[in-house]
Amino acid sequence: MVNETILVVDDESRMRKLIKDFLAQKGYSILEAEDGEKALEIFEENKNKISLILLDVMMPKLDGWSVLRQIRQTSKVPIIMLTARGEEQDELFGFELGVDEYISKPFSPKILVARVEAILKRTRKDTNKTKDYGGIVIDPEGRTVKVDGKQIELSLREYELLKYLVDNENIALSRDKILNNVWNYDYYGDSRTIDSHIKKIRHKLGKKGKYIETMRGVGYKFEVK
Repeated sequence: MVNETILVVDDESRMRKLIKDFLAQKGYSILEAEDGEKALEIFEENKNKISLILLDVMMPKLDGWSVLRQIRQTSKVPIIMLTARGEEQDELFGFELGVDEYISKPFSPKILVARVEAILKRTRKDTNKTKDYGGIVIDPEGRTVKVDGKQIELSLREYELLKYLVDNENIALSRDKILNNVWNYDYYGDSRTIDSHIKKIRHKLGKKGKYIETMRGVGYKFEVK
């Protein structure tokens, strides 16, 4: 059985109970919040033990976007947004803010559990030694990235995307291949999701952002120049 804590944030008590029941069966400990303000309060009190957050978008007091912004100021904890909208622009906006995953309502509880387990599995693995890629130093164990000795802040998805690119150094990767390997499930949205993430990563890498090369008609390639 696992020993990890998940914060479930949703203003619908029936939705919280549904999610809690399915995750509890897998051995997860569950914390609950019925609105954005309560979510931030609980997170601050338990940030050292919360492994993942399931966060509804539409809530009273503070909506999901506001909660996400505040949490991302201090934490890279994986966050899955629960949304009834399912609109492409909303998803791109969320990825810009640091969302790791989207699940649109209504959803299958079993699919939600599978997504949760996939993300947590990826956060647990990767214990290889630190590697230097032309001044970009990646520590898989600590999941940190430094550029010329200065640590930069990446969301979980940004980190995984950068790690996938450097692990396939000098190889042209199609957008479909990136989606299948980094997002780790059949993604039916627009591939501009990748472009949005790449843009943010390049900006955070500064001058070394040029190492991520756009391959027209294909996708991207990481190459130290």
